[in-house]
Amino acid sequence: MNISLCIITLLLLHLGLFLGASLAYSSSFNYGDAVDKSLMFFEAQRSGKLPPQQRVKWRGDSGLNDGLSQGVDLVGGYYDAGDHVKFGLPMAYSVTMLAWGAIEFRKEITDLNQMGHTLWAIKWGTDYFLKAHPQPNVLWGQVGDGASDHYCWERAEDMTTSRTAYKVDEEHPGSDIAGETAAALAAASIAFKPYNSSYSSLLLIHAKQLFTFADRFRGLYDDSITSAQQFYTSSGYSDELLWAAAWLHQATDDEYYLKYVVDNAVYMGGTGWAVKEFSWDNKYAGVQILLSKVLLEGKAGSYASTLKQYQAKADYFTCASLQKNDGYNVQKTPGGLVYVREWNNMQYVSSSAFLLVAYSKYLSDAKTQINCPDGQVQPQELLNFAKSQADYILGKNPEGMSYLVGSGPKYPVHVHHRGASIASIFSIRSEVGCIQGFEAWYHRAEPNPNIIYGALVGGPDKNDEFSDDRSNYEQTEPTLSGSAPLVGIFAKLQSLYGNSGYYHKESSVPHPKTPNTTSSWKTSLSKTLEGAPIEFLHSITSSWTVGATTYYRHRVIIKNTSLEPITDLKLVIENLSGSIWGLSPTNEKNIYELPQWLNVLNPDSECMFVYVQEGPQAKISVQSFH
Repeated sequence: MNISLCIITLLLLHLGLFLGASLAYSSSFNYGDAVDKSLMFFEAQRSGKLPPQQRVKWRGDSGLNDGLSQGVDLVGGYYDAGDHVKFGLPMAYSVTMLAWGAIEFRKEITDLNQMGHTLWAIKWGTDYFLKAHPQPNVLWGQVGDGASDHYCWERAEDMTTSRTAYKVDEEHPGSDIAGETAAALAAASIAFKPYNSSYSSLLLIHAKQLFTFADRFRGLYDDSITSAQQFYTSSGYSDELLWAAAWLHQATDDEYYLKYVVDNAVYMGGTGWAVKEFSWDNKYAGVQILLSKVLLEGKAGSYASTLKQYQAKADYFTCASLQKNDGYNVQKTPGGLVYVREWNNMQYVSSSAFLLVAYSKYLSDAKTQINCPDGQVQPQELLNFAKSQADYILGKNPEGMSYLVGSGPKYPVHVHHRGASIASIFSIRSEVGCIQGFEAWYHRAEPNPNIIYGALVGGPDKNDEFSDDRSNYEQTEPTLSGSAPLVGIFAKLQSLYGNSGYYHKESSVPHPKTPNTTSSWKTSLSKTLEGAPIEFLHSITSSWTVGATTYYRHRVIIKNTSLEPITDLKLVIENLSGSIWGLSPTNEKNIYELPQWLNVLNPDSECMFVYVQEGPQAKISVQSFH
């Protein structure tokens, strides 16, 4: 039977109703749930006017005047970490990595019904980049000032700090930030092409212009945007130029871009730099693995000899990660975690793991392996390495701590994040001032009032030790660049190791009372309504009590019982008092339709939606279909 799930999201964790519960597969971690949570983190980081479908309900609109004083619309985009600065370089890198995941693991993400959320996360960034690129040789690269922002502890909705915007142009170049933004737009154009070809084409136009700008007017962006120096100093721009060209070649198949990475291979370090890290600042390993793909697919042509040199450096990175590089290996903690830097080390873990998952795919598709100084390596070994890092993130570590917030029985509850650490603007509607935030919220011993699901915190030190302290920002602050690679990694691991079973376990995390699921009960309803060849299977899968109120998690499976595909299905849902997931609301009251990425319900196929509310179940009927 072909089962297409409209929603995989585990709603109890999503709503904070299972905050004290561990949700893990009986034989492995719940990687599918980790995908969903990773994408939710991007919703928590949104700046601008939030959409009605926003899942992170403790966030509100913010930054609505960004760019106004400079006469440009810069509303939107993402806040970088626990602060409220929109740093263009790591934001663009994060979008590139989200898009790469959507490209390489499209089937895996789609099977989890997370492609809609993934594309949404990408588009929230690319829409902002389009605004930030109003002219071919102008790119607005930052909004907000890191220094003044760090003097305040306040919600994004209450911001009183500077929202000055900074740009690069012909007189003040920024080849690194322009190159990375070009890469992000090129990668996103590939990701969107099967779903929105006109948007894909628009992204590609801007990507080409930005690459030309980056290449023609060369310079470090933080020499032009000096306020970024203290936070995201660039080590160089040659890697970003190669990175952008490699992605433009992927997006266009234009030989010009392949010739560019070959002609500049030595001069820009592409075939010279052997590295052991991949990050928002250092793209060489990413360039080398992406170009290895061209070689392994047999598309190198006359450029094969140079691309083999790129692949040799890709192999160096891989062998170093797998500890098979004749002693020139990546440092690891005693617990097996890749360790690069003290500050926010997890971002290097997730990016390295992603590269090896992607490289494993390329090698496997080409039915080949690599030769390390310490022995031959099969593609499966790369996957095993990535899984070890992902499992460490999710709790298989000496601390028994999941470093992905909201996942597993024990995770950080004092995350260094302004919005998460202060009660929501919908709870405390009065402004929480700059200093008041420090005095009343930053120094509180209690857990954060808002759980920032999917945030990948900085992680443990080189000895696997971790202190869950809000002031310990090196370890407890999350970043966009750390979370972005996780979507592709977890989706791939779910396809390989996931199963449908899970268990609940009491948690030691000091969160609100764990909901009672032991007394959950089920009912079923199978019925064809109004002559439509639609069968509904309605069950209550969980119940829990908060105060005097009992809530129920309702699951409804929609089945096409006909021999023909059904399109444009519209449902009437009455007596709905809670939140619903897996269906899209229409402009008509009580009328819902299937998500746009699931517009056809094939014969004998099913999809599912879920809602949570107190009291009796909602009444569901068919309004129309074709």
